Amino acid sequence: MTTFTSTTPTGEVIRSLLNSEAAAAAASRPRPLGFGRNAVQAVASVHEPAVLRRHPHLVRIADVEADLDLLIDRAIAAIVDGEPTEDEILGHYVNIASLVRAVSFREGKLLEQAVDRLAKANPSILVLTQSLKLPLVKAAMEALSGNDWTSLDGVKLDCEAPAKGSYTPDLIIVNRARHTAYILDLKRSLASYGDTSRLEELKIKMMASAMVLPDWLYKNHKRLMVDAVEVAIVDGASRPSDHAHGVWALSEIDDLLEIDGVATCMAELRLRFGRRVQQLLEVEARKAIGANEPAMTVAAEVVGPSSVPMPSRINLNGPSRTFEEDQAARSGDDDLGEENFGPCEEIEDDAPKPIFFRVGYARRPAAH
Repeated sequence: MTTFTSTTPTGEVIRSLLNSEAAAAAASRPRPLGFGRNAVQAVASVHEPAVLRRHPHLVRIADVEADLDLLIDRAIAAIVDGEPTEDEILGHYVNIASLVRAVSFREGKLLEQAVDRLAKANPSILVLTQSLKLPLVKAAMEALSGNDWTSLDGVKLDCEAPAKGSYTPDLIIVNRARHTAYILDLKRSLASYGDTSRLEELKIKMMASAMVLPDWLYKNHKRLMVDAVEVAIVDGASRPSDHAHGVWALSEIDDLLEIDGVATCMAELRLRFGRRVQQLLEVEARKAIGANEPAMTVAAEVVGPSSVPMPSRINLNGPSRTFEEDQAARSGDDDLGEENFGPCEEIEDDAPKPIFFRVGYARRPAAH
């Protein structure tokens, strides 16, 4: 086990030379969970008012619109190409269920591809997307089980040491100017995690991977060296973040890439993708409804008469007897007269017959 301890204080990007207050506020920018420290400072060239610029690099939707639309087109094509498996329960609605499952998967991939594209606005950023299988070294897992994460700051382990499985992050981002690597796990939404232990298990895997990443990068990516590794779970739905526990909203991704405008571009990407997805769902929903619109008589044959509601004796769509009149008619009240409802025999014929049934504990049927 090798321990690295940096003696250099954390450095931050200077936002503007024109606004000392903005630069001071930038120094307190939150960072993801991680260990090691970076000490590189960069001076932003000011092309816009300081209040609008926080980072030395900028990306606008107009500059990347064509690329993002292409990514959306590919995602939609992949969703449509999926062949749903027949399902006796879902029936004609299986296409809708298949679309929803495909959308959940493709949205995550779309977010990864978009971040990769937008990160090019910062020449210091290197995005790794392929062959990212990181070993979960036993020593790292044991260290995390018995120590607080902050006490492991600077610990670096051999990536070829005995391991218990592996973890594949969505992206590894290397800031070569800061000599810092970020392990990112992009989620379309963290709502499904709720209060379950799945989120904590994910964090443990990410932290254990962070302890071997410096050695892994050096051995597998052309002697690439970093002094710090930080982990972040990015919530695509941009719910309230929790930086102290490694959860970042997608709307805060500018600070991870040190590029202004990335969050705005990602929000526009999700908006356009959402429109296309909803159009697909509407088409499939109309098809399913058109194929499953049986009449009441057909429903009665399929489901059974006990499940079909009896017609009301009170006409809800036009003039008819009131509730009191109906009750009086059933009791044979002569005050209303036969001229209103006809002879009593006719009323008695319309009256529902009583149904007798047994209530009790379940028991075996009698033997014949």
